[in-house]
Amino acid sequence: MTAITHHVPDALLAAYATGNLPEAYALVVAAHISLCLECRAAYEAHQVGGGAVLETVGAEAVSEDLKSNVLDLLDAPYRPQPTYPRAGVYPGPVMEALKGKPPSWKSVGLGVRQSILSSGRDGSVRLLYIPPGQAMPDHSHNGLELTLVLQGSFSDSTGQFGVGDLEVADHDLEHTPTADPGAPCICLAATDAPLRFRSLVPRLLQPLFRI
Repeated sequence: MTAITHHVPDALLAAYATGNLPEAYALVVAAHISLCLECRAAYEAHQVGGGAVLETVGAEAVSEDLKSNVLDLLDAPYRPQPTYPRAGVYPGPVMEALKGKPPSWKSVGLGVRQSILSSGRDGSVRLLYIPPGQAMPDHSHNGLELTLVLQGSFSDSTGQFGVGDLEVADHDLEHTPTADPGAPCICLAATDAPLRFRSLVPRLLQPLFRI
């Protein structure tokens, strides 16, 4: 794997460590952390810092039935959640979202395919398969978009992004991501709002492809 040069911003790492990151973004950050030693160390530092803060917080009053509620939960049957190891180019967090199965690819044209992992009011996360040399439609953003490269690489006006690199794009960025020569580019992308496409055809197809 090439060196990772584009990392998770510290504010997003802090939000992830405290459980305050929306699910779609949390999946992308978890996948990046599984690939990046630098961000994994920063994430663990945030966890340690959070624990230290909790130790300084004063006691809070709780309801009288809290103890019985906790004991009831402890008595409930334990159903461990399955864990999934990395499979091919897909990190463990992505395989967990896929429930251990291969992506279900659907064509969006020009050889590009997508597999939607989740989509809802708070955002969506999907896998994208982009053939070498293929450009995505020129677009800007209504919100925040996180894109993690799992295979190959892509380039845009901000630089080149290889395996493990994370691009953070907001409403200030208009770009045309293009897969570089070599292996097809496979990315994990999360958004919290529809993209803003410049061309008419992508705008017309946008509701169909939920992008």
